[in-house]
Amino acid sequence: MQKNDRTVAILLTVGFFAMLALAFASVPLYRVFCQKTGFGGTPKISRDGSTQVINREITVRFVANTHRDLPWEFSPLQHTIRLKIGENGLAFYKAKNHSDKPIVGMATYNVSPDIAGQYFNKVFCFCFEQQKLDPGETMEMPVQFFIDPDFAKDQLLKDVNEITLSYTFFVFKKK
Repeated sequence: MQKNDRTVAILLTVGFFAMLALAFASVPLYRVFCQKTGFGGTPKISRDGSTQVINREITVRFVANTHRDLPWEFSPLQHTIRLKIGENGLAFYKAKNHSDKPIVGMATYNVSPDIAGQYFNKVFCFCFEQQKLDPGETMEMPVQFFIDPDFAKDQLLKDVNEITLSYTFFVFKKK
């Protein structure tokens, strides 16, 4: 009976640590999954720009938010861009540190409608990278992107003429 108790204790301990490891790994794994599939409105990351442009225009709207704990002003330099599907786009955001100390921030992003995320490809982005601003410093941050031409073939998106790219900046805290 004592041997069975020891086996159960070992299995429970191994199971506990396996679940703990999975919990810590789930966030980066989910992020990679979303970036590769466009799931949940997460844009895909592309190494190269688009090479095919089709004759359907779409408006891309830019939104900026900051977490309440981050004393930064954060805004898009243009609120919308109108471009053809497949055309490479370039937009800029601006951030300013209003505090009296250097702060490191990090931005997350989302695309809506969610289903359009699988077709929104970022070539270059400041998101998920640490951005340090000294007191009073202002920085412009570019976003290079394109809408995959397969967007026009998706029947669920035939009436979608506008996509919103939304960023939220947070204070980056090292763990």
